Amino acid sequence: MSLGLDDRLLGEKVHNYCSSSEEEDDDEESGSGDEETMAGTMSRQNLPPPEIGEYEGHCTNTGPKGVVTDWQRYKQLETERRAEQEAERLQLAKKLTLTCRSYLDEEKAKAEDEKFMENIENEFEDEFLKEYRRRRVEEMRAAFSNMPRFGRVISLIRHQYLEAIDSEKPCVTVVVHIYKEDVRACAAMNGCLMCLAQEYPTVKFCKILASETSLSLKFAARGVPALLIYKNKELIGNFIRVSDELGDDFFATDVEEYLIEHGLLPDKTLESALLQNIRGVNNNDDTDSDFDVD
Repeated sequence: MSLGLDDRLLGEKVHNYCSSSEEEDDDEESGSGDEETMAGTMSRQNLPPPEIGEYEGHCTNTGPKGVVTDWQRYKQLETERRAEQEAERLQLAKKLTLTCRSYLDEEKAKAEDEKFMENIENEFEDEFLKEYRRRRVEEMRAAFSNMPRFGRVISLIRHQYLEAIDSEKPCVTVVVHIYKEDVRACAAMNGCLMCLAQEYPTVKFCKILASETSLSLKFAARGVPALLIYKNKELIGNFIRVSDELGDDFFATDVEEYLIEHGLLPDKTLESALLQNIRGVNNNDDTDSDFDVD
């Protein structure tokens, strides 16, 4: 049965109608389908078999119960993570605490060591000063005890003048008064020196007439009373016509102050303190004295 033009355009087929062109098309489609089927079968045969894991005892449920299980697992993991973070935080805080405590302990130990060393140094310093003071006192005591004592005014003549100066020890101070008999100030000076000789027994006080020296008559008339002070064979003080400053009538204290001001007489307070210190050392070597030795 043949189809009309309209039927062909509408794609309708006549029942039980076969066309040679359609058969050829069907054969081609059937052939290509068979080839694809055979290729798929061969590719499936070449694939490795799927791996089957062990059964873990549970399976994931994708329903409402599965969602609850996933939520519980998430909360569990979050709790574990928080616990780990808290443990790390506590460990870090403990480490910092131990570090700070160790630093404070080191500072405290350092302060204690410094205090200990300071006490040791002070103790050694006290012992050193005590030993130094004791030795100085011993030296001065030996020097003081070995110094000659005079206690009076020595009258000199011409040939004794140089010997009285050169024969003494270097530590002895020699005070020489050049005087004239008929001068009032010279008489006052001789009386003052007699008093000072008793006050200063370690100082050698001498007097000599101007006529017994090699000085000129002009000096003998206008230069007296004159005081010449020697120590270690050298002239350390030269005072001519002392009456111009002290007057014709003066006292022993005036002469004493005059010589002390010029540094020619030792201070009696220093000498007295030295004597007391020496006596204290003799009585008890361990007793500290109020007198400090420089």
